[in-house]
Amino acid sequence: MYRKLAALCLPLVLAACASTPQVPSAVMSELAPGGKLRVAMNYGNIVLAQKDPATGEARGISADLARELARRLGVPIEWLSYDTAGKVAEAAKSGAWDIAFLAIDPARATDVEFTPPYVIIEGSYLVRTDSPLKRIDEFDQSGLRIAVGQRTAYDLFLTRTLKKSTLVRSPTSQTAIDQFVNDKLEAAAGVKKTLQRWNGQNPGYRVIDGTFTDIKQAMGVPKGRTAGAKYLTDFVEEMKASGFVAKGLAASGQTEATVAPAANLAR
Repeated sequence: MYRKLAALCLPLVLAACASTPQVPSAVMSELAPGGKLRVAMNYGNIVLAQKDPATGEARGISADLARELARRLGVPIEWLSYDTAGKVAEAAKSGAWDIAFLAIDPARATDVEFTPPYVIIEGSYLVRTDSPLKRIDEFDQSGLRIAVGQRTAYDLFLTRTLKKSTLVRSPTSQTAIDQFVNDKLEAAAGVKKTLQRWNGQNPGYRVIDGTFTDIKQAMGVPKGRTAGAKYLTDFVEEMKASGFVAKGLAASGQTEATVAPAANLAR
């Protein structure tokens, strides 16, 4: 009887193994070298990451992706908190984290291996209601001071593209808004959703229609972890195609962020 039972169960066991393929050892050693997944969370970007006000637990699409990845690897998560993307990128040099969620930018690519983007976020400007500035293309002017969060994706982009305006850098995206208000600067640049949320609580200001760039948010590993980067690339593409990313954005109320299109992976 036991032999018959074993014969009946064997196909089920084999099918289960086929549906949950083993993670290659090279991937495990690069994504969880210490037996856990160290996840860098940038809470300065509320579109991607939030903290539960009651428990302090990580929430948002970044946390959702990290938990799903850890489940597949079969390891626990160590959450590492940061308040700016610049600090996350800097920490890659010392290998402080195993995965992170950052905007793709050439200045960061020397230290970070990026996946294709999973979310696209719009960047725009905040001005006072009575500002003469109306359009995105009016912000590159001599004498115009724009507050930005230091080493954010939009700081890096505007540094490359604006030739006449002056960028006034603050430690974080929130302090950039504070500096714009307190120092009476002409504008603040930032994630459009964040600026709109702040503007909704602070009358006397407005967010410029349109965007100065589409910020492509991706997952990343420290430079040189090529097996881990390839695994994450396939993971991100699956999460987009399955609807996981769209559902995560909706669940966290970030409906203005856009799921990135499928990448053309030539291998």
